[in-house]
Amino acid sequence: MPLKSNDSRWGGIAQGLHWLMALAILGNGILGLVMVDMSRGMSKLNTFAIHKSIGLTVLALLILRVCWRLFDKKPRDEPMPRWQRLAAHATHGLLYLFMLAIPLSGWLYNSAHGNPLQWFKWFNLPALIEKNETLAETLSEVHESLFWILVVVLVAHVGGALVHHWFERDNTLLRMLPFARLRSRNKGDNP
Repeated sequence: MPLKSNDSRWGGIAQGLHWLMALAILGNGILGLVMVDMSRGMSKLNTFAIHKSIGLTVLALLILRVCWRLFDKKPRDEPMPRWQRLAAHATHGLLYLFMLAIPLSGWLYNSAHGNPLQWFKWFNLPALIEKNETLAETLSEVHESLFWILVVVLVAHVGGALVHHWFERDNTLLRMLPFARLRSRNKGDNP
């Protein structure tokens, strides 16, 4: 599989970043839901630290992904009605927005709470704002609300890919799967 994308499919680097981020976001979302119900203690503190580190990793991967996207060719869209194309592009735009907003809101929340922020205990990151407990409460709610909105957008994203795969029978999903064989186009399809 080529590392760069071409007209028909995403390349290995784009696919790798996509699936690595998908796993990190899914895992971190589950971790976030579990950790809030944990009893106080070192186990909960360590789980929060891991959650924060994964969130920072998602932010770093997003920056890398956007930089790669600036230099990588985008496969052409699969033939579909205009409203589906617009919905797909809007959904992707929202995904990128939330992949940025959620880690940043967590970082802001952590800063306002006055907690140190470390990346896997390797190095500390600076606070983005001064300590402010009232603001920290608001940012905590913002962080959680953004997560639940992301869940809705992810359901739309995955649902759309599955509809295209099972019902439209096109390559929308296959071109993002490593080693998947693309379906041949019908002669009447648009190039």
